[in-house]
Amino acid sequence: MTPAGLVLKAIKAGVTFATAESCTGGMVAAAITDIAGSSAVLDRGFVTYSNAAKQDMLGVRAATLETHGAVSEQVALEMAQGALIHSQAGVAVSITGIAGPGGSDFKPEGRVCFGLAAHGQPPQTETIEFGPLGRDKVRKSARDHALILLEQSLSRRA
Repeated sequence: MTPAGLVLKAIKAGVTFATAESCTGGMVAAAITDIAGSSAVLDRGFVTYSNAAKQDMLGVRAATLETHGAVSEQVALEMAQGALIHSQAGVAVSITGIAGPGGSDFKPEGRVCFGLAAHGQPPQTETIEFGPLGRDKVRKSARDHALILLEQSLSRRA
């Protein structure tokens, strides 16, 4: 689904979004706000690149960061839940990952963790291994996947 289709579907459903982004640096919110009329569906976007920002703005627990690391489904879940709590949105999506270059054997380049929290729906997380596509392609792929997660959340409401 295109961002325009997502915005139209969200308007029809009366749903608002919040984003909590790390490695994408606001690309999901930007993709939505590129569409005329998006003010009806995007409540706010949080760009929480540092661990301190994740904690201060979204309420991610220090223990979660210490135990699992910033690139983990546990942190992605707390980011999405925090975005939902700290906004007026009905659905929040989060992204945290390693866009590259670099990474490690334990957390390779291209690993991105996603979270989705929505009122009335169980939260979900997932990790996608995009691989070493290069920073730009990993970030764009993560953005596109987050938009798909938002669309799927709307479909579950129908």
